[in-house]
Amino acid sequence: MAAPAAAARQIPIVCPGHSRPLAEVSYCPETPDGTFLISGCHAKTPMIRNGSTGDWIGTFVGHKGAVWGVALDDTGLLAATASADFSARLWDAVTGNQVHEFVHKHIVKTVHFAADRSKLATAGHEGILRIFDTASPGSPPTEITVFPGGEETPKVSRVISKARWGKDPNTVLTGSADGFVRVWDVRSGEKIRKVQVAGAVMDLEMSWDKKIATVAAGDTVHFFDTGGKRFMAGGSDLWVRVLDFDTGAELECLKGHHGPVRCLRYAPDGKTYATGSEDGTIRLWQSNAPSAAAGAAAGTSGADGTAAR
Repeated sequence: MAAPAAAARQIPIVCPGHSRPLAEVSYCPETPDGTFLISGCHAKTPMIRNGSTGDWIGTFVGHKGAVWGVALDDTGLLAATASADFSARLWDAVTGNQVHEFVHKHIVKTVHFAADRSKLATAGHEGILRIFDTASPGSPPTEITVFPGGEETPKVSRVISKARWGKDPNTVLTGSADGFVRVWDVRSGEKIRKVQVAGAVMDLEMSWDKKIATVAAGDTVHFFDTGGKRFMAGGSDLWVRVLDFDTGAELECLKGHHGPVRCLRYAPDGKTYATGSEDGTIRLWQSNAPSAAAGAAAGTSGADGTAAR
C-alpha cells in the first residue's frame, strides 16, 4: 500500500509502562468515577489506567505468563484477565486484589463479562467456551465444546481467540483460528449460527450498543449488522487508520507507534481511542467523530490491527 498523503499531525497521549508487546486494551463504560482502561501484554502485568488521561492507576500482580485477554465489567469494579499460565483470573479493580483463579488446561486467550457482570466467559487453546458465575466463582462452569470430537479440525485451528457476549444476554459469540464466528446459546449449549470469514479470527468486538459485531480476520474487517459511521484498523506498517464505515474511504492516518499495532478500541464516548503496539506503549488519540455517534460508530470499531494489513 502506498504511503498516505501528508495530513495535520496528531500528538497522542503516550502511556508507557508495559515491558513487552501489547495484546489487548479494553474500556469499561462511563462510571461515576470516570472511564477506565485495562491492558494486557506479553509480560505478566495487566494494568489499569484512567481512560481519559492515560494515567496509571495500578498493576494486577499474580500471573506467571503472558496476559492475552483483559476485561472490565460495566461498573469498572471487577476486572478479568486471561493468561498463558493456563488461568483466567477475577480481580477487585479498586484494590487490585485477586478474587479468584479459574484454572484451565491450556492457554486462555480471552475473557468477557456479561452486561450485568453475573457471568464471565473464557476461552482459548482448549477450544472450549466456559461460563463462570462471578457471584460463586468456585462453582463448576458451564462448558461448551466448540470443536466436538467428531469434527475434523486440526488442533492449531481450534484456538478461540475471542469470546464476546451478544445483544441477547444469553448468547456468546466466539471467533477462532479455523476462520469461523459462532453464536452460542449459553443456556442450552446449542450453536445458533456459524459464519465463515476471510481467515483466522484475530479480533472480535461488539459495539457499545451491541448492534454491530466487528471481526478482524486475515487482511479483512467484517461487519455483522449495520449502523456505524467509522471504524479503525492498524497493523504491521505502524499506521493507525480511521475509515468510513459505508465507503471504506480513509478519514485519518496516524503514525506514532514504533512497532506493529496489535489492539485498538474506542472509548465509550467516542471522543478518544486507544491503540496498543509491540513497542510496549498505549497511545490515546483524539477522535473527530461527533459524540452523538458514539453509541454506534465509536463503539463499533475495535477491529484488531493484525487483520487490517
